[in-house]
Amino acid sequence: MGVLSGKVAVVTGASRGIGKGIALALAEEGVTVYVTGRTVAPDMSDLPGTVAETARECERRGGRAIAVVVDHGQDEQVAALFAQVKAEQGRLDILVNNAFALPDNLTDPEPFWEKPLSDWHMMEVGVRSNYVAAWHAAQIMAPQGSGLIVAISGYTGVSYTYGVIFGTCKTAADRMAHDMAVELKDSGITSISLWQGLTMTERAERNLKNIPSLKDGASTQIKDACSPEFPGRVIAALASDSDMQRYSGGTYITAELAAEFDVRDIDGRQIHSIRETRGSPIWGSVYAG
Repeated sequence: MGVLSGKVAVVTGASRGIGKGIALALAEEGVTVYVTGRTVAPDMSDLPGTVAETARECERRGGRAIAVVVDHGQDEQVAALFAQVKAEQGRLDILVNNAFALPDNLTDPEPFWEKPLSDWHMMEVGVRSNYVAAWHAAQIMAPQGSGLIVAISGYTGVSYTYGVIFGTCKTAADRMAHDMAVELKDSGITSISLWQGLTMTERAERNLKNIPSLKDGASTQIKDACSPEFPGRVIAALASDSDMQRYSGGTYITAELAAEFDVRDIDGRQIHSIRETRGSPIWGSVYAG
């Protein structure tokens, strides 16, 4: 039995990458995980991974997993997801807002005015989708008086990374998590954002291989990288803390929270914070001071 047996989680954007890693880490602790994503067949993406494959691997890790095909840019599909969770489980303990619409040109060097306006879709699936999912989740969590909502963000909130819209999205996610915590203060629900550094997802590995100059970037130093499961391990540790609400409203560097909970990556490494070179979070707990 895992330390989170009986808990229910929704992890968005979990066909691959960080979302998949988080789903696997939670499943390993006995969580019933609703895995969402758009990829249902291998030929739908040039990167490996489908929602069903993630769900099967979660099952192999010891959890229960339900794959749900969701485009988080479509409100009605998100509403149906949370209605399904409520009907099938009667509760929701963890929401991880990870879904993001990354354009193929994300790492291209052109300035914003030379990139298409369609890149604004990152705001739809990356900011607005966080709000919509949290809106539905809070309606399940508030009556039960408990829950954890996590936004996956990054040092991008204070340090230029990849482009104008990407940075704006992550900054907004941090502020949204904080202000949600203000309004959730009497509900028993914890809302935080987590700053990830370089995470060795399928996309990151491909980009580092195909774009050699990335290895010289401040945000893409391989020595600082972690596995996609690392943030999931930290989220599991936080969700296991009987006093996790003291963190609500804060933006936390995943590596620093890991050190606090004595969490290591899958290879046993302690992942180091890059606060000194990339910047410090702005938002603290609503319970501080």
